[in-house]
Amino acid sequence: MEKSAVVIGGGLGGLFTGAILSKENIKVTVIEKNTTVGGGLQSFTRFGEVFDTGMHVIGGMQKGGNIRRICEYLGIMDRVHLSDVDPNEIDTLYFAEDKTTYRIAQGKENFINALAGYFPDHKGELARYVEVLHELVNQINLFYLRPENRGYLITYTEDFMISANDLIDKYISDRKLASVLAYMNPLYGGSKDVTPAYIHALISVLYINGPSRFAGGSHLFANTLRDFIIENGGEVITGDGVERVFSKEKYITEVHTRKGKVFKADYYICAIHPCTFLQLLDDPALLPKSYRDRLNEIPNTYSAFTVNLKMKPNTFRYINHTSYYMSRYEDVWGFDRKDAEWPLGFLYMTPPELEQGEYSNKIIITAPMVWDSVRQWEDTSVGRRGSGYEQWKKECADKLLDKMEEMYPGFRNCIEAINTASPLTIRDYYGVKEGAMCGYRKDCNNMTLSRVPVVTKAKNLFMTGQNCGGHGFCGVPLTAISTSEAILGQNYVLNKINGITE
Repeated sequence: MEKSAVVIGGGLGGLFTGAILSKENIKVTVIEKNTTVGGGLQSFTRFGEVFDTGMHVIGGMQKGGNIRRICEYLGIMDRVHLSDVDPNEIDTLYFAEDKTTYRIAQGKENFINALAGYFPDHKGELARYVEVLHELVNQINLFYLRPENRGYLITYTEDFMISANDLIDKYISDRKLASVLAYMNPLYGGSKDVTPAYIHALISVLYINGPSRFAGGSHLFANTLRDFIIENGGEVITGDGVERVFSKEKYITEVHTRKGKVFKADYYICAIHPCTFLQLLDDPALLPKSYRDRLNEIPNTYSAFTVNLKMKPNTFRYINHTSYYMSRYEDVWGFDRKDAEWPLGFLYMTPPELEQGEYSNKIIITAPMVWDSVRQWEDTSVGRRGSGYEQWKKECADKLLDKMEEMYPGFRNCIEAINTASPLTIRDYYGVKEGAMCGYRKDCNNMTLSRVPVVTKAKNLFMTGQNCGGHGFCGVPLTAISTSEAILGQNYVLNKINGITE
């Protein structure tokens, strides 16, 4: 008899988990409250241009990369539209403090040599540091899609468990260089003395190996996963979120949607923020009180403020990488500070079209922002936040545009139209507590607290997504494998990816 699964949430985690299970002959139903699937992969159209909401840079899609291999296992690589960044400049980083621009290159040796060009006395430190990053990542079997050895006790090195900033400080003696090496921490919601070193290592290695971007909009990839599920006998429902989850004797029995539909399945998968899921339970006792309390108490990462710009034709050249702006070197770990003058820094990019020309039609600027910045409007809803909120958004946008003008004199004259989004936008459209970009904050001081297992005390409920494992385009698909294997069996998917038959 065919088994079935209901996936609550059609973001990256829900879609990847649903796709894997569909591949393995489980009938999947994905339920998504928004009118489109994707979560952070969503795109929207303003001023005749398509803007990505969250997924701007992706790793693991180079030949032999972990996410590419998952896509090959699913058989969807021929549908994926990618644009590789400039290997000589995968990122640029500008520090306003001394008006210095650092150019980051792809590949271990190129990465080391490029930075050694700015810090020639520290090339040896850089080389050792890069080796350590790869040593840390090599301890994570799942990153390399290696099947787990049953009964094998996993042990990690000392560096694995320390904070990301302590890791950098351990191997790098120059303070400016240490700040430069930490520049990507907004991509994982980095927090000083808190974010584990292995998180920093994962992201760093991904991008040293070579980042890519989605051409034409990240929604195209979300739609590819959606279509795959449907083609394999599943169903993807949009514009109708789950309203209530019913249970009996530690089993979920059915879910009801806002539009009155009822779904029953053998397995239920939570692919939304755990705190949001708890609010859907008809009987909270489905999950132990200690577990529920823990889910509500785990701190979240910070959020972001975004400015989407439509540019006048042929006024701003296309940039084939992500660019970062930082005010001061000492503030590189300060994005979660409530008392900091905003913005400490931001990243900006010109998203690639399917057929990209010399000039860009649009720019996306994303600046980390703490939830306290919007707390006064947290009880409001979309379109009903008042004139004060709209004025505040305009002021925030102006601050970012002033910084862009600093780097590109005459920048404002290139702008045709402006759209903005705040942490409230992320909360309401993604269903994420406090608009957290990267979900729960991973804490090296309390690893147990900040990691949510994919299995639960409810016998047919499983978790997936960035709150369980890593975040972003690499971490979430890997977590989807863990979730799927909790249902299908240990190493079931990994063996198939590796062509292992038992």
